[in-house]
Amino acid sequence: MMIWIAPVLLLLCFLLTRRWRYKSEPPLDQGMIPWLGHALEFGKDASKFITRMKLKHGNIFTVRAAGRYVTLLLDPHSYDEVINDPDSLDFGRYAQVLMGRIFNLRLPLHQPEKAKAMMKRHFMGASLSTLNSTMSRNLETLLKSEMLHNQSNWKEEGLLQLSYSLLFKAGYLTLFGGEQNNNSTDPSRVYEEYKKFEGLLCGLARGTLRKEENRTAQGIQRKLGELLAPAGLTENSGSSPWLHTYRRLLQEDGVDDESQRKALLMQLWATQGNVGPAAFWLLGYLLTNPEALMAVKREFGQISQMERSGTPLIDKSMKTPVFDSVLEETLRLTAAPFITRQVVRDKTLHMADGRDYLLRKGDRVCLFPFVSPQMDPEIHPEPRKFKFNRFLNEDGSVKKDFYKGGKRLKYYTMPWGAGSNGCVGREFAINTIRQFVYMLLTNYELELCDPNAQIPEIDANRYGFGMLQPEGDLLVRYKPKEAH
Repeated sequence: MMIWIAPVLLLLCFLLTRRWRYKSEPPLDQGMIPWLGHALEFGKDASKFITRMKLKHGNIFTVRAAGRYVTLLLDPHSYDEVINDPDSLDFGRYAQVLMGRIFNLRLPLHQPEKAKAMMKRHFMGASLSTLNSTMSRNLETLLKSEMLHNQSNWKEEGLLQLSYSLLFKAGYLTLFGGEQNNNSTDPSRVYEEYKKFEGLLCGLARGTLRKEENRTAQGIQRKLGELLAPAGLTENSGSSPWLHTYRRLLQEDGVDDESQRKALLMQLWATQGNVGPAAFWLLGYLLTNPEALMAVKREFGQISQMERSGTPLIDKSMKTPVFDSVLEETLRLTAAPFITRQVVRDKTLHMADGRDYLLRKGDRVCLFPFVSPQMDPEIHPEPRKFKFNRFLNEDGSVKKDFYKGGKRLKYYTMPWGAGSNGCVGREFAINTIRQFVYMLLTNYELELCDPNAQIPEIDANRYGFGMLQPEGDLLVRYKPKEAH
């Protein structure tokens, strides 16, 4: 008799955790494992998994992953149906889930929206110009300090380490105040602790860390909280006006000191977690594509001549179409965020091709622009190949016309998100990367240690978390150019 109990229980578990698809709903793929569904394959390599599901089911389908049902929409023509319906598809609730998992942080529901509105005031217009100037000075100082004891000889370093550490520290000094804080926090200490935290971030977000790893993550978060604690507390703390205003906003909302520190760590990740990897990929593609490198150097050479005549690089009138195309192409190949919404009430989703699908309350809906439009061969021929001029017309003007199914696309690449939840710091990030690459290529000799080296493979574990990172590094050497 006992021999039948296990199979019966297994069958009951299978039936009770299984969902039945209604006729009006997207294709449903639950996987073979009860409750878990496709979670393991999804987490291991989301791009590969979603591409396989797209070939099987088309541009819209629902999968089960760790008890959750997630509808993937992969038709760029239909993306506005998700992006422009905050009443049925809520961003805030899923953001709160991630905030809790990664930072063990709970903020009032309205707080992130207030913080975003406040951030817009500080990352646009005259405030943006001030940030750009401060960032430029910090970058120049840090780059010079790297070569201080080794002025004429080559210095060898991993390109990711060089890009990430310099941009992180410069960004930290610009926004958080770093060495000017009351406790003289060294940006290098913050970077070292942050890199340890970042290595555990995907596991925190997915809830897959072991007990010991969770304890390690909590210890690192506490250290970072202590290092960040003085930032923005007073107007003369050395922090940016944005951070001081953000800190005051948290206090007005009754957020306690410990949660304020966690919120500062969240902002550190949001502002510094993507710029360094983006600069790494861009420089990596340039160094492994001589034609692209020459084109960017030529454009920067013209700017350098103008600078010597008194025109600063950060002047708004400065046009860098070749660099802009290189950056856009780099982000097309390496920016892979999920755009996720919680379905808070049943919604009929109207596809651009005329089909309608019901989205169930309680599910999540997710766009993954990396698969479509960014890696769609109909939109971008040879999508895995780096083409530095992909976003330039033959006359050198910016190319904005891309098509799918004969229709012009609104979204042909989406590294910054879209709609009201798009990246507020976009212009600051672009200016920062441009300044960094300009300084390196204009003032330094930079080359691969191995002329035949290839750009590293992508770490597939990081799909869905903004900028991708490489599995290894690319060894480069650099030294100041000789003054003429």
